[in-house]
Order: sequence, then structure tokens, then C-alpha cells
Amino acid sequence: MVIDIHVHTRAIPGPNRKATGQTYATPEQLIEMYDEVGIDRAVILPGVTPECAFHIQSLQEVLSICERYPDRFIPFCNIDPRQVSNSPDADLGYLMEYYRDAGCKGIGELTANLYFDDPLVENLFAHAERVGLPVTFHVATQKGGTYGLIDDLNLPRFEAAVAKFPDLVFLCHSQAFWSEISGDVTEESRGGYPSGPVTEGGKAAELIRENPNVYGDLSAGSGFNAISRDPEFGYSFLEECQDKLLFGTDVCAPKNRDDVLVNLKNFMDDALKQGNISRTVYDKVMYQNAERLLGL
Repeated sequence: MVIDIHVHTRAIPGPNRKATGQTYATPEQLIEMYDEVGIDRAVILPGVTPECAFHIQSLQEVLSICERYPDRFIPFCNIDPRQVSNSPDADLGYLMEYYRDAGCKGIGELTANLYFDDPLVENLFAHAERVGLPVTFHVATQKGGTYGLIDDLNLPRFEAAVAKFPDLVFLCHSQAFWSEISGDVTEESRGGYPSGPVTEGGKAAELIRENPNVYGDLSAGSGFNAISRDPEFGYSFLEECQDKLLFGTDVCAPKNRDDVLVNLKNFMDDALKQGNISRTVYDKVMYQNAERLLGL
């Protein structure tokens, strides 16, 4: 069994995304890719924020896809912190409860370009904590010209949110999170894919190790880079944090299949075959942690 904790899809393709020159993969294209490499199920993260989506997605579309392929796809809902009334008093929990009762297992990917400690974002976190849904987020390094919740070097705003909302499960993702796996990350390197040995003192590793509500979403080039740039560290980190890490791909278009789907799957498969990680670690990361966390 393999569960992809992070993917995007559109049943009806919209405009091509400038980053890839393609629109999102359809559910049928994803299933074809998954069958080729041995992935059984996937969590669909709807695209609802204008900073990120060329094609705003209806949550009903995601539910419809999951109803059509119930054995393959698992729905998350997605709530923009500015929804309802663009107010820190907005009752976002009403929406979360509706979609939770409709079968959604979490919230995300949060990509609004607001600070982690913006009152709008903290209102969303508070409602998600009360409703009992985990959140998947993307970290941005700046205000404007990008997408994602904004934080500074060494993730101080996110760290404060972890403490402020101790019963909210955070699924951590993106370059600006995973570059912090190493203690030598800089302002210049934290938004990319740093290479070379991982040094002690990385804030991402510390947050995952020390906080029961912080989990690592290994999707995309950022998650793959975090555990593969220094393989010996990667194997040790997988072993140490085996209960806190989840396999993911972040396939956004058919053409990035190999970059984000095959690379991590092959790394994990090879690590198991070569004895660098145990079957216990492999199974937890590839599907058991997702099953437990989402109540599948």
C-alpha cells in the first residue's frame, strides 16, 4: 500500500499554469501514473486561493472526483482565511464542519500570502483545531509576488503557531520549510533547494522532532531534496521520525511526473531494498502514518 498525501487535479482542465506550461493532471491521468509506479491512493488538495491558482477550484468538484473514484482519492477541503467576511471573527468552522461531514479529512493546501500570525490565519487555525482537521500549508519567504503563508528565517512565526495551537496537526511542506532541515540555511537559500551535507541545528528537523502536532509532508522537490541531498542523514531522519513523516508527490501536471513522483518513490524503494531503512519505517512513511492521521 502507498498513499500520496499531497496531489492536485482538475476534472475539467483550465488555463495552463505558467510554471509548467500545462494545466493540472486529470484524475484519470493521475490514476494512470499511479498504476505505473505502484501508488494506491492520494489526498486531493483543492486550489482555492488566487495567489496560487490560475483556475479556482470548487470543493464540490473535489468531492465529485472522490465519489467517482472512492478507492483512489481522499478529499481535503480548502478554506481561504479571507473567506466569509475577510474578518478574524469569521465563522470558518461552519464551513469546515460541513466539509468534514461530507468526507473531507483535512484542510489545505493553505497558500494565502498572509503571515502565519495574521489574525485571519490564526482564526483559521483556531477553527481547524476545534473541528479536528489537520492543515497542510505552503511557506512563503515574502509578501507579494508569490504564494504561501509567510515566515522569516528559522520559522519563528510558525513555531509560535505550533505552541499556540497544540491540538492542531500541521502537515509541513514547501521549499521554505524543507530548506530548514539544515542548520546552515540562509536568507538567500531558504526559498530554494540547497545541496550538500545537512548540518545540525535545522529548525524543520527540530520542530518535527519536538512537537507532537508537527508532521513532515515529503512531497515535491523540496521534500525529496530534504532527505536525498545527504542520504546518510536522510536514512537516519526517516528512522528517527518514522511516525511523523508522510510520502507525497505534489504532481501538478503530467510532465512533472518523474520530477516529483518517481524520484521520491524510487528513493524510498531503493532505501528499503538496500537495507538503509527497515520495512517498518517504509510502511509507516508510505501509508500507515497517513491512515492513522486521517482515520482511514
